[in-house]
Amino acid sequence: MPTASSITRTYRFCAAHRLHTDLLPDDTNKKIFGKCNNLNGHGHNYTVLVTVAGELDMRTGLITNVDALDQLVKDKIVDRFDHQHLNFDPAFAQVTTTGENLARLIWDLLVDQMPSGRL
Repeated sequence: MPTASSITRTYRFCAAHRLHTDLLPDDTNKKIFGKCNNLNGHGHNYTVLVTVAGELDMRTGLITNVDALDQLVKDKIVDRFDHQHLNFDPAFAQVTTTGENLARLIWDLLVDQMPSGRL
């Protein structure tokens, strides 16, 4: 029986942001980012899927402690970003608040903190 497996957990948070870069003129920002370039920002309902892969613990049948994973994501991701304006987060001081950059930041915040398994 194979012992490698994975589990995916779903987490949600709501946050505002404004997509804008000083490297482009205002009209180009508006053309590229559309409504996401609104001067006051706007909100999204974000869904984060966290998949943990690894070997099953033969005693427990688990890859990771799900309660510990849920607490980690709550502490590092949900509590940090829920109902916040992403542009005011220090991690986005030099980076545009795109979904791609948010995904990279979430990865960086979790990857070395996993209770067990690999992200």
